[in-house]
Amino acid sequence: MAKTPSSILATQFIILSLLSSFAIILVQGEDQGFVRSLDPKLLGLKKEKLSHFRFYWHDIYSGKNPSAVGVVRAPTNSSTLFGSVSMIDDPLTQGPELSSKLWGRAQGFYASASQQEVGLLMAMNFHFIEGKYNGSTVSVLGRNQVFNKVREMPIIGGSGLFRFARGYVEARTHSFTPNTGDAIVEYNVYVLHY
Repeated sequence: MAKTPSSILATQFIILSLLSSFAIILVQGEDQGFVRSLDPKLLGLKKEKLSHFRFYWHDIYSGKNPSAVGVVRAPTNSSTLFGSVSMIDDPLTQGPELSSKLWGRAQGFYASASQQEVGLLMAMNFHFIEGKYNGSTVSVLGRNQVFNKVREMPIIGGSGLFRFARGYVEARTHSFTPNTGDAIVEYNVYVLHY
């Protein structure tokens, strides 16, 4: 039986429909109504890599242009300053000197969240301004026991080149001036990103 042009067209239409349906299933993944699986390549995500950054965080309360400002005071009867909150826009520099190369800023807040010891809740973004990382951020949210030699806090995400970031930071106090509250802290950042 010879195929007519309309039967050939109908067959091609059916094959094209099946291929389109299959392609949509591959792109969308499993659909659960409000969530679906995606292929990471569709978002331009390539192989995950581990990067290490080292810089110095300058928390400055003193002077004409402080980078840290207390916004909530602790009750006078608290030896740990429990309840105090400070907003920060701290410089991140290459070396411990404030005059060394600026790599970005730590923007966010920290709050004294422990009644028994000095333990801070840290919520901040490391906003980078240098090189290919310009405009990208790494978000840190965790507990900082400031009198421990090394403190570890988790990286909970990021933006720009750090989308889907995860990892941790290590903080080590480089210097602290008790009469002003100024501190310089060395941060080592270990971040998995695409």
